[in-house]
Amino acid sequence: MRDAEGMTKRRTFLRGTVLLAGGLGSGASSPGFDLPEAGTNSENDSITAVPGVRVGHFTDKRRPTGCTVVLFDGSATAGVDVRGSAPGTRETDLLKPVNTVKKVNAIVLSGGSAFGLDSATGVMRFLEERGMGLKVGAVVVPIVPAAILFDLGVGNPKIRPDADAGYQACRLATDDPVVEGCVGAGAGATVGKLFGMKNAMKSGIGSASVRVGNTGITVGAIVAVNAVGDIYDPHTGALLVGARGTNGKTLVNAMSQVVRGHGVRASKGTNTTIGIVATNATFTKTQATKIAQMSHDGFARTIRPVHTSFDGDTIFAACTCTSPEQVDAGMIGAIGAEVMAEAVVRAVKSATSLPGLPCFRDLEGS
Repeated sequence: MRDAEGMTKRRTFLRGTVLLAGGLGSGASSPGFDLPEAGTNSENDSITAVPGVRVGHFTDKRRPTGCTVVLFDGSATAGVDVRGSAPGTRETDLLKPVNTVKKVNAIVLSGGSAFGLDSATGVMRFLEERGMGLKVGAVVVPIVPAAILFDLGVGNPKIRPDADAGYQACRLATDDPVVEGCVGAGAGATVGKLFGMKNAMKSGIGSASVRVGNTGITVGAIVAVNAVGDIYDPHTGALLVGARGTNGKTLVNAMSQVVRGHGVRASKGTNTTIGIVATNATFTKTQATKIAQMSHDGFARTIRPVHTSFDGDTIFAACTCTSPEQVDAGMIGAIGAEVMAEAVVRAVKSATSLPGLPCFRDLEGS
């Protein structure tokens, strides 16, 4: 159950600040919104509710691991913000506002650590076959940024997403509601690892979206949650999943233990939460970068600690630029943070357990 007073305050804030240029936009008397509860995908409340966005997962159940591809019908203006100290990325320099290329064709989230970046090669092959990409003379070069998370500690580390995995994910891409949980880039994701993997829990991938009043603008997020930290409900402050105690079924509140002097046993670079915020609003690369930056607040509201030397936390922002409405980028960034926080919660609530790695529904009292 959500904290009613807290939600009321958030709704009031959004109604007062999501202002379109020249007013509230045609027919938009009150652009407040309610985020859907985690796990209620009966209607499309995922990132594919954004027009022109499709998502495909490839899941290798042998380990498990996988990759998730977000395809754009045509292309999208994109930005990125990397906050963790141990990122694994591809084509993020291209997204800097001062650099030449303005559009991307797809974004890849993948498991497999640095090996998983190879999945973007398969995405490029898929797009090239369809003539999608940056035209350079007679050549078409698909633009496909990517980010990876470290899941090699779950199962056989020799099994990881490759170029064929990325290609297959593209073949499976659809604008249907996103399948959540232990699929795609979230297949091998875990959380609560400050005191080592023996205390960790299973996580996954989650997605959420909102329609901004009657403006015709939609903001969506997708995220693979592989944090070293614990995960909290941003509305109630409740600890959802994280480092477990000796009985294996209760949570110890990792940050509380650290403050008390408990030693940390996490390995640097073996975590990372990676995600994408998408909207059909029209923005420049500079504005998209600001949206990505602000969307990290969604991580901060749900993951403790976050942006550490153990993580490579990365968020992309993609704008399909199909809406004629003029909207403030800062307010879309604020909404992006709300939607990203919801996607994080959905990622852990939809996860299923593995041997030695229980999930949210396995906890006492969950």
